[in-house]
Amino acid sequence: QVQLVESGGGLVQAGGSLRLSCAASGRTSSSYAMGWFRQAPGKEREFVASVNWNGGSTAYADSVKGRFAISRDNAKNTVFLQMNSLKPEDTAVYYCAAVVDLRYYPPVRRGQYDYWGQGTQVSVSS
Repeated sequence: QVQLVESGGGLVQAGGSLRLSCAASGRTSSSYAMGWFRQAPGKEREFVASVNWNGGSTAYADSVKGRFAISRDNAKNTVFLQMNSLKPEDTAVYYCAAVVDLRYYPPVRRGQYDYWGQGTQVSVSS
């Protein structure tokens, strides 16, 4: 079992930046692919970004490409999401997710992940 705890959310003006962190504990190892998803009010949870087990491959939703960057520090069991040039439409609860996966390309679908954090709120004002 793996526990995930997100942090770093908050309120920011459009054009600003935030850095989210997700700390993993429990049965942690470097065998996990990690992902970030978000859910806005009244909408389904959607994929944002993911990184493979060793950080060698990443994937992004088209809506965040060029603005967001995912990275990981396996020594600290932590994954990060650097969010730049934030827009009001980025407002959502952001969730961290994990799954044991040693493939090169990280998973991008919600159903592929086994473990989820409680989420952190990101609000972007116009």
